[in-house]
Amino acid sequence: MNISKELVALLSAQLDKIISLRSDFSQKPDGSYVSKGDLLVQNLVLDYLAKALPAHQLISEEMAPFTDVIWNEQGNYVVLDPIDGTENFVSGLKEWGIGISIYTQGVHQESCIYLPELNDVHITGMPMTHHRSRIRGLSSSLTKQDLLQLEEGFEYRIIGCSMYNMLAAVRGAYASFENVKGVNCWDILPGLNFALEYGCEALVDGEPYQGQLLFPTQKYKINIKKRHEVLA
Repeated sequence: MNISKELVALLSAQLDKIISLRSDFSQKPDGSYVSKGDLLVQNLVLDYLAKALPAHQLISEEMAPFTDVIWNEQGNYVVLDPIDGTENFVSGLKEWGIGISIYTQGVHQESCIYLPELNDVHITGMPMTHHRSRIRGLSSSLTKQDLLQLEEGFEYRIIGCSMYNMLAAVRGAYASFENVKGVNCWDILPGLNFALEYGCEALVDGEPYQGQLLFPTQKYKINIKKRHEVLA
């Protein structure tokens, strides 16, 4: 499949317009932000899929709570996070990303993480640069009390973008990335599938991830780490 590559090209061509919408945002019932940039990305992907993958249903963060979705573990879905790290995006930070995972009859076909303002993209099947690090990536959902209980002897980073964090963990630029509070499927499916592809340890709710679809109506605790010792 070349869907991810074509979507990256499409979104890249619209990047200036997407970025121009970062100051036009509102607050959702859960307190998080949604910007007009999120909605533009979603609409661009939706229009593209109507022609390229008409048999697939789009599962997107901004379409929640999915009252019209008939969920089937053997179904055809494109799971999209139109802008992961919207808080970063609307604040003018460059650490935000777009995540895409495609499943056909319940089987993963390809995933993509695109970090537009960092000029970084990874798609299933691409060669991966590998690093070694002692840095642990953490979820931005941690409380002050959580932070005070962190283990000594490591560097820690809180970036606030799951796509950035998970890609860093798969590359080994982080020794690990963990979200202990729980996160939605659209935040994690690309990174989890990259972890499988490149032999990382990937846990979902404490169990090894095996490439399965994750339901869009629940949250998952995740941990990704490279299979090598952390640098002293």
